[in-house]
Amino acid sequence: MRLKHIAFALLVATALTGCNDTLDSAGNIDLSKVKNKVEQPLPSKIVADMQAKNMPRNSPIMIRILKEEGKLEVWKAKADNRFDVIKSYDICAWSGKLGPKIKEGDRQAPEGFYSLTPAHLNPNSKYYLAINTGFPNRYDAANGRNGTNLMIHGACSSSGCYSMTDQQILEIYAFARDAFKGGQTSVQLQALPFRMTAENMARHRESEHSDFWKMIKVGYDNFEVTKRPPEVAVCGKKYAFNQVSKGPLSAAAACPEMSTSPALVSALSTYNKSYDVAFEKAVDKLGTKVWYEPSEAERKAVVAEKRKGRELAYAPTGTSLEAGKLMSQSEFQALMEKRMAAGQPKPASAQLASTAPQPATVAERMRQGRLPATTGTVPSSSPAVAATPTVQTAEGRTTAVPVPEQNPLAYTAPSAPVSEAKKPFWKFWDKQ
Repeated sequence: MRLKHIAFALLVATALTGCNDTLDSAGNIDLSKVKNKVEQPLPSKIVADMQAKNMPRNSPIMIRILKEEGKLEVWKAKADNRFDVIKSYDICAWSGKLGPKIKEGDRQAPEGFYSLTPAHLNPNSKYYLAINTGFPNRYDAANGRNGTNLMIHGACSSSGCYSMTDQQILEIYAFARDAFKGGQTSVQLQALPFRMTAENMARHRESEHSDFWKMIKVGYDNFEVTKRPPEVAVCGKKYAFNQVSKGPLSAAAACPEMSTSPALVSALSTYNKSYDVAFEKAVDKLGTKVWYEPSEAERKAVVAEKRKGRELAYAPTGTSLEAGKLMSQSEFQALMEKRMAAGQPKPASAQLASTAPQPATVAERMRQGRLPATTGTVPSSSPAVAATPTVQTAEGRTTAVPVPEQNPLAYTAPSAPVSEAKKPFWKFWDKQ
């Protein structure tokens, strides 16, 4: 019997060792031994993981930030040109609350789709290393949003930025550097409030930022369906994803006639039907409960222990999921009264969940512009289909989805003629 106990203990120890292998490898880097931070190679563990996933060393990357979860994900192209997560990091600090940055000094970290070039890398940052987010982009500028020096950087101290530890930014910088060396000219940054699942969208459906989030969710959905960073355009002061335009694009002017691959429209329609079902289930499950979004101070309180023994500048903020919670209406109302009595501002999420509108149907989303319009049927051998990856529906079924052909107008300047259109930043790797 004792031998069985020993064997079981060894098995548990082996399992725990395996779990430790998946921990953030950046925490194991001894910065005192880094001779050249700009050229520091990626750890051998990450290189081995890339090889296991069939990811060429210098293939393109995409960066995705999930603010509420406090995660920064690095996605990388495999040899088949589909992207997969190669590394996920805990964001050490981000300031403000959920929602986009509006103006200089509001302490908000940006949300939206941004294009990062080699010029956005800052090897001489006072925060160890930094990557400029590209805020404001064309969408931000067209909507009068402003701010400067919004970065992803080290030092774990934020005032409108996404701040990592020095060890983490060393790896993230290396990912971008290697991709640029491989020929990638622009890395897409998707800065999102949260993973835009039906459950999360239902939980935040009363937010003042709901309309903005529904708009950028179209880009999120395009990526989930195709596993390729969507081609991003701006017209009519709105984002447009994977669209083929029949005229020049201007961020502030009305959008020209646009269309999307019928294959992609079909895939998105299937995806959204599944989403509608999941959204309704999530709303029913929430009932009248309200999500309380914590303040930055409340997030910091959750991780206060992490500051002990460090310099004052080191200021981890924790995640909204750690500090926030679902509450009954009576609990929420009591908390609001307590905050107001103490002279504290009322949070943006103060409306009650029971007043939420029902989710739009696929047809209604089509009318609202959340799905692109198309004509005709999808042929079985459509030239717009490059491959047939799969996606999991809300019910757990796996279904094949097509991948769209490249948009010939991707990343052109708003006034550039069609003949000067550039290839999407990820397309150089495609040998088809």
